[in-house]
Amino acid sequence: MRYLFLILFIFGFSLTLGVQDTKAAPIETAAKQAIVLDYDTGAVLLDKNADEQMPTSSMSKVMTMVVVFDALKSGHIKLDDTLLVSEKAWRKQGSKMFVEVNKRVKVEDLIRGVIIQSGNDATIVLAEGLAGTEDAFASVMNEKAAEIGMNGSHFMNASGWPDPNHYSTARDLAKMAQYLITEFPEYYSYYSEKEFTFNKIKQGNRNPLLYRKMGADGIKTGHTEAGGYGVIGSGERDGRRVIIVVNGLESSKERAQESAKLLEWGLQSFETQSILKAGETYENVEVPLSVERVVSLVSPEDIVITVPKLGNSKVEKETVLDIAPKAPIKKGQRLGVLRVSVEGYYTKEFPLVAGHDVQELGFFWRMIENLRISIMGK
Repeated sequence: MRYLFLILFIFGFSLTLGVQDTKAAPIETAAKQAIVLDYDTGAVLLDKNADEQMPTSSMSKVMTMVVVFDALKSGHIKLDDTLLVSEKAWRKQGSKMFVEVNKRVKVEDLIRGVIIQSGNDATIVLAEGLAGTEDAFASVMNEKAAEIGMNGSHFMNASGWPDPNHYSTARDLAKMAQYLITEFPEYYSYYSEKEFTFNKIKQGNRNPLLYRKMGADGIKTGHTEAGGYGVIGSGERDGRRVIIVVNGLESSKERAQESAKLLEWGLQSFETQSILKAGETYENVEVPLSVERVVSLVSPEDIVITVPKLGNSKVEKETVLDIAPKAPIKKGQRLGVLRVSVEGYYTKEFPLVAGHDVQELGFFWRMIENLRISIMGK
């Protein structure tokens, strides 16, 4: 109990995604909202107002692409299909791909027009082509957001055009990016392309991270007057991938500086550490009135955590049982969690399950065991 009290005292009681927020930021940023996420372990290395509602601007075009990639994966559309440009799409203000009204455009060109050129017009062509109307497409975006677990987000349009009911959080955008990379590796490479020419108009990718030699390969910038400058970024180095989200910055220059600083910090300052292999026993727990007497607690998957390369951040582990184990128990039945705390950064919980069946003693032997316990104690 003393150990549990110390953990709660240090990290607080608020759990989000199984990860507790740290009391002090390990690195400073000028962003109003920011998060740094280890892609593989899910460890939140930096959290600054990550659950604060904010305008998403063009960063929400990542969700537009998630819906489009879903349609491609399911065979609903193909990359070489063509979609008709409506007058609404053609007239849309803001950043443009420069599609022409009543012309047909290949889906793959539209994808590049959204990802590289941030074309608001291209998002509407895709939305109308897939769902009939942009409003109907936004409903699909919200369904997908709920599926991913983006509980602080709501989408009103495909482009991120300012609307009081169109918003997200830095944490949700990081979840969305993690989902994008995991589910659509065959399409993710579009995000690393630096330029695209359509209708003889060449435009460069607005993501400043792509132009630095740091392993960045995505993802999407955004800007509105209300929300400031933001970016969802990701990069990989030495087998580790990091996702960052920053928003609320005052200029594109500040966005470039802050995003590069956080991505470099996330990639350079941490490493992964194996705690437990899948199927490996962490410990044995007594099961009263059972044939086996104990049950082994195992992890159903590899437990890998993210730790700082330098410094003396302690890694503490605690077994937290859901309830006291009671026979019968089936192999694979969840019994509790392994709570791992990296001092100064985060706490994360991993499920522990029964490594084998545990049978209940028969009636006669239960009586004998109860008698033994009453005389001799445990």
